[in-house]
Amino acid sequence: MKVLKDVDVGKTATVIKIHGEGAVKRRIMDMGITRHTPVYVKKLAPLGDPIEVTVRGYELSIRKADAAMIEVE
Repeated sequence: MKVLKDVDVGKTATVIKIHGEGAVKRRIMDMGITRHTPVYVKKLAPLGDPIEVTVRGYELSIRKADAAMIEVE
């Protein structure tokens, strides 16, 4: 299982499933990260957290803990 936090900078991945429950899962989905959505990893912060991604045409910063809940291919 590959998760979003393991995707290299400059690569695009497609969301397969969002793990987690309740408010955390809902918050991720409200940001536009849903099944079958392509996510481009733009850059990492200097210490590696957060990750900046492009989703549905806008920039989004997401914590590594949240990115670990997003299964991609």
